[in-house]
Amino acid sequence: MDEASSGRGGGDRGIDRIDRRILRVLQADGRISNLKLAEEVHLSPTAVLERVRRLTRDGYILGYEARLDPARLGAGLLVFVEVLLDRTVHDVMDNFRAAVHVRPEILEAHLVAGGFDYLLKTRVRDMAAYREFIGSVIWTLPGVRETRTYAVMEEVKSTTHLPL
Repeated sequence: MDEASSGRGGGDRGIDRIDRRILRVLQADGRISNLKLAEEVHLSPTAVLERVRRLTRDGYILGYEARLDPARLGAGLLVFVEVLLDRTVHDVMDNFRAAVHVRPEILEAHLVAGGFDYLLKTRVRDMAAYREFIGSVIWTLPGVRETRTYAVMEEVKSTTHLPL
């Protein structure tokens, strides 16, 4: 069985160079038709469809979504917030994580190593909305002791594309 038909070839982590090409094309255009994708990677539509199904089943493709314009939708201010918790014990961290999950303004939350515990990526309408948000939401999250706010003045690069 050759590399193109096996789907495994010489790639790392269970994918080969053709799978990587498929992933690159899908990152650029998640709405591309299977026929056009097959043309781009020089395989039959049936072979490409099977590879995309396998990549999805194996967890390489997590889903598809539209990229929206935050400013046009009333979320033009991007703010990063460092959060230091009172205590980094499991119940405090679990309660904090659960509370973060239900807040739509918090786009990402990362437990980090360093001088603080979590880094939050948030979006709100403007600075007035952020002042309200920090007081009524962030400071009421379980275990929050201290925060540092970084309002973004210009997004120089923003992507979810992984290097393949």
